[in-house]
Amino acid sequence: MTLLGFLTLIVIAAICGALGQAIAGFSRGGCLIAAVVGFIGAYLGMWLGRQLGLPEILPVTIDGETFPIVWSIIGSAIFSALLGLLSNRRGRFS
Repeated sequence: MTLLGFLTLIVIAAICGALGQAIAGFSRGGCLIAAVVGFIGAYLGMWLGRQLGLPEILPVTIDGETFPIVWSIIGSAIFSALLGLLSNRRGRFS
């Protein structure tokens, strides 16, 4: 994988992660955290899609690496929602 392909993949993951965080309503950190959430969401979303027998929706191939856009957004939303539920928010019950 080339450096340009890797940077493109990071940008796409950051956008998918930010969209997933916006859907879930929980955001922590900036663009780098959104990229990490996007990559984790891609793995989580693809695993969920394979378990349910669903096809890849809108895959993007960059330098031979396939990145599932829709599953990344869905997985990021699920992961962000879980982080939101598990995080300790002060003043939540006051």
